Amino acid sequence: QIELEESGGGSVQAGGSLRLACAASVYTPSRYHMAWFRQAAGKKREGVASIDSDGRPTYADSVKGRFTISQDNAKNTVYLQMNNLKPEDTAMYYCAASLFVRCSLERSDYNFWGQGTQVTVSS
Repeated sequence: QIELEESGGGSVQAGGSLRLACAASVYTPSRYHMAWFRQAAGKKREGVASIDSDGRPTYADSVKGRFTISQDNAKNTVYLQMNNLKPEDTAMYYCAASLFVRCSLERSDYNFWGQGTQVTVSS
């Protein structure tokens, strides 16, 4: 069992940056494959970035070159650095964890979810 708590959301202007953090409750988060998803109002939840237990990242095309996922196992935390933010990045961002599936951006592959943190980008 793993509990996840996101932080770092907020409101920024287009072109700005934010760093999201996802703190995991377990002692060995490196066993899990982690991901960030987002859900805009009226839209489906979509995968943004994932990182497997070996530290290999995967990104959605819409964020490649702008977002970076990383993990700090000593702090049981996964980060999402978001640069050059656009209004279309506005969404609730969720952290997710999976024991079994690597490098996935599919919602159904993740067993554990945080409550989300809101990101709002104004033009």
